[in-house]
Amino acid sequence: MVEVTRFSGRGQVYSWTRIAERDHAPEGFTDFVPYINVWVKLEEGPIVTARLTDVDYRDIHFGMEVECVTRLIKKDADRGLMIYGYAFRPVMERG
Repeated sequence: MVEVTRFSGRGQVYSWTRIAERDHAPEGFTDFVPYINVWVKLEEGPIVTARLTDVDYRDIHFGMEVECVTRLIKKDADRGLMIYGYAFRPVMERG
């Protein structure tokens, strides 16, 4: 049985890694080096993986509050495509 669920898009950093060298980045992601991949534990419980943006890697910590945003995920220069998807950033204060 499949259950459709809507998530808040908010959670906490569960774990992370920094991709610092182009040789270690997957094909199509070398333009983003250096970047951070995170595991985020969503408020609703599941853990998802994505890129972390808008933060200095030295400021990342376990339990950091993050929110889902739309960001450029991959460039496909051969086909002239720019592929967007979800990423996370530290929760921004609303003013």
